[in-house]
Amino acid sequence: MKFDDLILEKLADLEHSRWSKWQKYLHSKCVKNEDGSLTIPKELVERWERQIETSYNELTEKEKESDRRQVRNTINLLREYEC
Repeated sequence: MKFDDLILEKLADLEHSRWSKWQKYLHSKCVKNEDGSLTIPKELVERWERQIETSYNELTEKEKESDRRQVRNTINLLREYEC
C-alpha cells in the first residue's frame, strides 16, 4: 500500500471512530420516540446551534479544549508515520 493511501485509511479510520463516539454521545442525550426516531432536547439544540455559529476564537476554553483533544488524536496518528 502506498504511503498516501495508508495515511488516508488511518485518518479515515480515526474520523470514523470520532464520528461513532459523537453519535453514541448524541443518541445517549436524546429521547427515543415510539417510532424509533430521536428527539434532541431543546437545551442541547440551542447549545450546539450557538457553537455552530461561533468562531473557534470565540468559544469558551472548555469548548476549545474539546476541539484540541480531537486534533491531538490526529497529530498522534501522524507522528506514528513520520519519516
